[in-house]
Amino acid sequence: MVCRLRSSELRIRVLLELFQAVLLGVVQGLTEFLPVSSSGHLLLGQYFLGLDQERFGLSFDVALHMGTLLAVVSYFWRDLLRMAFAFFRSFSHRDLSNDADQRMAYLIIAATVPAAGIGYFLEPFFEGPVVRSPWVVVFNFVLIGTLFIVGEAVGSRTRRASKLGFGEAVGIGFAQAAALVPGVSRSGGTITLGLFLGLRREEAARFSFLMSVPIIAGAGGLQVGEVISRGMSFSQMLLFVVGFVTSAAVGYVTIRFLLNYLTRHSLRAFAFYRFAVAGIVTILLLIGLGGF
Repeated sequence: MVCRLRSSELRIRVLLELFQAVLLGVVQGLTEFLPVSSSGHLLLGQYFLGLDQERFGLSFDVALHMGTLLAVVSYFWRDLLRMAFAFFRSFSHRDLSNDADQRMAYLIIAATVPAAGIGYFLEPFFEGPVVRSPWVVVFNFVLIGTLFIVGEAVGSRTRRASKLGFGEAVGIGFAQAAALVPGVSRSGGTITLGLFLGLRREEAARFSFLMSVPIIAGAGGLQVGEVISRGMSFSQMLLFVVGFVTSAAVGYVTIRFLLNYLTRHSLRAFAFYRFAVAGIVTILLLIGLGGF
């Protein structure tokens, strides 16, 4: 009887963990690319619902990030191949003025430098309790939502990403680095600055997704080596597969949706969503819910 109860409890625990793995994979796939902040939603999920991907270990965290990397590479593989060939072609014949693929490749590299440097040297600060507070998420949800509305109002929305200057690309790189603060959003920060620089919405989003590839790959690559050295149990491997597949599939659909959406619609809907979540979280915090 005791053995049966323990076996039943074990099955329930496994099913619950698989459900949470799917849920976290969906959240990662959606919020990594929608301008709503994956880190902000995860932090709020931890605070109010107890959803903590770290409970599943480093391997699960790697699975989610590798899943979103697969999503963006799968969607933009033609663009990435063209830029890769153009980059190597530039060693023998550099023409950044007339070769759009060469220029885009170098713009992506320029935009990657700030986020890579800030992430590498200041990671302990961004993982600290001061930054990882639900009040920080609330503030950034409102701030970035407001910038969405202002950017829509003042941006000309006429430029292509390949026409950016290298200083502007570096600036967008700093906007990407700002996403280390929960609630900002990698795509939200970069798309917003793109609007202020006059980019079309879909061009700003496309540039944002392309420049995320080296950052996600670099950060994930370092973690993959650590996961391999540690090894994985069968349960960790199962959670890895579930998280990887879910985040990749949802991420791919999300990229496709957002690029199509932004060709015809503004960012205001995402701004209002941010305001609504910030309002709800503020109320919950003021009445003392969460933090268990």
